[in-house]
Amino acid sequence: MFGPSAPPAGQVGHISGFLGAVAADEPQAALVARGVLSAGGNAADAAVALGFALAVTLPSRAGLGGGGACLSWRAGAAGKDGPVAVLFTPRAPASTAGSSRPAAVPMLARGLYALHARDGSQPFETLVSPAERLARFGVPASRALVSDLAVVAGPLAADPEADRIFFRAGRPLADGAPLAQPELGATLAQIRVAGVGDLYQGVLGRRVADAARQAGGSFTIADLRAALPQVTAPLTVPAPGPDLVAVLPPPADGGLAAAAAFQALRANPADDAAATARALAAAARWRQGGITPQAILAGNVAAAGLPALPASTSFAVLDRNGNAVTCALTMDNLFGTGRIAPSTGMVLAASPSAFPPPLLSAAIAYNPNVHAFRAAVASSGQEGAPLATAAGMMQALAGGAGRSQPAPGAVPGPGRANIIACSQYLPGENGSCGWATDPRGAGLAAGSN
Repeated sequence: MFGPSAPPAGQVGHISGFLGAVAADEPQAALVARGVLSAGGNAADAAVALGFALAVTLPSRAGLGGGGACLSWRAGAAGKDGPVAVLFTPRAPASTAGSSRPAAVPMLARGLYALHARDGSQPFETLVSPAERLARFGVPASRALVSDLAVVAGPLAADPEADRIFFRAGRPLADGAPLAQPELGATLAQIRVAGVGDLYQGVLGRRVADAARQAGGSFTIADLRAALPQVTAPLTVPAPGPDLVAVLPPPADGGLAAAAAFQALRANPADDAAATARALAAAARWRQGGITPQAILAGNVAAAGLPALPASTSFAVLDRNGNAVTCALTMDNLFGTGRIAPSTGMVLAASPSAFPPPLLSAAIAYNPNVHAFRAAVASSGQEGAPLATAAGMMQALAGGAGRSQPAPGAVPGPGRANIIACSQYLPGENGSCGWATDPRGAGLAAGSN
């Protein structure tokens, strides 16, 4: 795995042979995570670095101003209690008085810190550094970002800060054009040096809150102090054979919807329409209140739809020892409020008071008897995300992601899935592991055997 001539721990190339794998919607962020695995980091380390990198490379869907949710699985005996969920979904400030663009309270940094505090192995500041470098020195605008820019170019260009960063001579960045964000790099540097706490109860937090008000938001330093992630148990549903599938629990109710869709697909694998209907009905019923997720999954719920939902992005990470993390992140709207907090580089996420929450959807399959990893799936695609997760997991458990099998195909649209699976479990047969991102997207799946 490594020898006397290998680079020291913490440097890319420290690990040779099987590293694990990464699958994400944006290639440059995926390569950051792969680099962390190569340097000896575990899945949680790679996921933290990937989350911060997405704030630079795909700020339309992930950012310091936004939030998300993750599932984390510990390999071997450490996983005897199953995966845990880390929930840091965007939340509304205590008051929106005086707000022309209601912005969510930033949750990403604290959520990633909570994930790292529980399961990380490398110094946290080293995992912020890659994103800081990408922001300071620039990256080529990816096809994923350019596609999102095309959708909201008109409204986004109305913000002078966004116009300066994402446009050239009044036109949105082209695929491959240089994208530098020095103010965001400085904010990431402050987090790296002073710690995440500075964003939530220190000098940086006050500066961000003041800047957000200039951009039409209304959250305060008190809102930032109160913005705490939640570490809790996921929902679980049985899979074929000895495996269990863990999904994100509410308030990340795309996990509940994915579990409902998975149940429907197990009953009839060919009926995507029934699975979609059950998924959306489950989420709609949960949002009505007065019922537990378990009760929803145990019974039949009346058909119901949801309003137009915000965009998200997703990724999955597996390390060489069988630890896994899968996450879904969001700005609660493409580019959030469409405004950047001046001097911070932070795109402000839209408040849940202004937009319905997205269906954040991710799942991990594992064998509780031998404490081994089987598969990880995370998806995006608005109302299609839960079905994408369920269909991707069905595909993974059928062996479609094994290295001896064809790579996973596209899941039902409009969903897009990132999938990692080991047909013979991990720890164990790493040669049975495979990984893929949706072929219709612009992401990257990368690993090494």
